[in-house]
Amino acid sequence: MNLQRQLKYYYLRFVRLRGDPHELALGIALGVFIGLMPVIPFQTALAVTLAIFFKGSKITAAIGTWISNPLNWYFLYYASYKLGAFILRLPERKSAFASIVTAIESCQGIQDIMIIVAKFLGAGGAFVAAFLLGGLIMGIAFAPPAYLLFLKFFTAVKRWREHRKERRIGAHQIERKKH
Repeated sequence: MNLQRQLKYYYLRFVRLRGDPHELALGIALGVFIGLMPVIPFQTALAVTLAIFFKGSKITAAIGTWISNPLNWYFLYYASYKLGAFILRLPERKSAFASIVTAIESCQGIQDIMIIVAKFLGAGGAFVAAFLLGGLIMGIAFAPPAYLLFLKFFTAVKRWREHRKERRIGAHQIERKKH
């Protein structure tokens, strides 16, 4: 399957999601919030848990975590760490960050995830705090705009569906009157 066709397929699946626009957008926002947190192996589970708790869409919460995908997670996590370290006034710890990045890049299975967690926690409490604080701030900064953007998107999709349904019903009634 070529890339353009695959993208169209996923777009159509996304547009066809059913639910209240608020719930769908809230799910995306919660997913984006968690996706910006440095909790790689647990992102989807945490986003879905928050969606259950806040009554958002579990599916869109899982989709929202894709903000930190293999193409950009390094940059997001580095920015998260730098932001947290700046706020906490921590000295530069490039070697600890590089060690964690190397472990993440070579991750093959569940045992490797435990190595990543061990390296992360072994870097020290201040390092972990910087990561979490930076991720929290970035999540708080990006989740509300994601909510507003996708609320508008899902509301427009809902209106479009209702308009199409009304047109179909109207056309069907015209056909019935002819017979």
